[in-house]
Order: sequence, then C-alpha cells, then structure tokens
Amino acid sequence: MSLRPDIRGFEKLAAHVPDLREGREPLVGLIGFVIFAAATAILLTIDHLWPTYTGLGQIGAIIAGFLFAARFFWRRKAYRARWGDLAYRNAFVRCILPGMPTIMAAIVHTAYLPGDRLPWNWARSLLIAPAAYLVVVGLLLWARSVLTFGIDNLAMLYVYFPEESPMVDASIYSVIRHPVYSAVSHIGLALGLWRGTWFSIAFGLLMPVGLTIWLRLVEEPELLERFADSYAAYRRKVPAFWPRLQDWGKFFRFVMIGR
Repeated sequence: MSLRPDIRGFEKLAAHVPDLREGREPLVGLIGFVIFAAATAILLTIDHLWPTYTGLGQIGAIIAGFLFAARFFWRRKAYRARWGDLAYRNAFVRCILPGMPTIMAAIVHTAYLPGDRLPWNWARSLLIAPAAYLVVVGLLLWARSVLTFGIDNLAMLYVYFPEESPMVDASIYSVIRHPVYSAVSHIGLALGLWRGTWFSIAFGLLMPVGLTIWLRLVEEPELLERFADSYAAYRRKVPAFWPRLQDWGKFFRFVMIGR
C-alpha cells in the first residue's frame, strides 16, 4: 500500500521513479535516514576520540557529500547512455541519496560541535535572538519553497527532464536566485550562532561561500547551458541567498504567504 503524500510535484517525480509508483517511498526515506545517521555517528566518533580534528571531520563530510552529489550533474550524459529512462532514478539513488544526507549531517553537527563557547555571557546572550530569527525564517522559507516549486523541483528532476520543468514565475526569484539554499544558509548560520563557538560561528558564516562554490561548479553551468545569456544577466542582477535591504518586504511576503 502506498503512503504517497499529497505534495505538489510528487506525481511528476513518481512517473520517473518506479520505487515511488510502487509504494516504496518509505524505503527511500529510510535509506536517506540511515545515511544521515551513519554520517552523524562518524562525526560523533571523531568528536569523542579526536576532538582536535572535529573541524576537519565536518569539512571532510561536506566535501564527501559534495563529491557524491556532484556526480548527479557531472555524469548525466554517461548515466543517460547507460540506463536510458532509468538514468534519473539510478543517478538519484547513487549520488543525491548518499550525498545530501551526508551534507545535512555535517550542517546539523554544527549545533553540537565540541569546543569552548564564547567566553562572555553577554556575547552569548546577544546571539540567541538572531539565531532564533534565522532558524524560524529558514524553516519557513524551506517549507514555502517546497509548496511553491514542488518536490520534483527540490529533487532536481529538471536536470534529466528539462522539458518537464517549466519556468516557475514566483516573486521570490526577483529577490533571490536560490530560495532553498537561502533557507539552508539561514539554518546553518542559526545553528552556528546558537552553539556559540568560534568554529561554529565561522562555519555558519562561510556556508554561503561553500554553496556559491557548489553553484558555480555544479548547478549553474547546467542553467547557463539551458538559458545562456539570459541566466548570466539574471545572475548578475539578483543575489543568490540573501535579499537586498530594499527587497526585504518582498522576501517576507513570500515567506509568509507565498506571493
């Protein structure tokens, strides 16, 4: 019996993933959870046995997840030639399913990184309010993005089936280019501020840098191939993750009501 959720874009995604059509979506979720748990266990082991290298462990997990997920894009032509109609499904299972949970485990690890917190009580107190703001906005933005753009967009179906992914005319795209990654940046920085160590704060602040590297090396070359000069002009005009001050009104309107 299928536990198929009523989520926008799910049917379009299921059309190319037999596991979802056959009611095996809980298994897909379970595999992602197991990978997340395994990555978390490795990070905790490093924290306990080699606390001096916990930062390297976190960065290593990010790089490992990046390399797994990047193959989904970089080997697209080879996967199509090898698997045909099942290229997307197999690439997702081999690349995105291990890669993204590993990256998310590293981001969540920011909340419990070992190390001394900032030495001044007043400084730690000042970080609580912005951390709370960032995590709430990040979660709301992520949820709003899924509802607006669909789970097929979040699962990057457009990479293998661009003809089935029409342009979405949403107001948020005039404010930021990548709302889901903006949500991840908000949450990562929130966790770094809440933990309050020098490394956790630095990691949170540098997350947009890592995401920019991902976009420039992996995702945006595909967008430039599809949309050419129009996307290049758009990239110059609109910031990737953080809205300009004059666009905060539009940003929060999208977060709250999706317009």
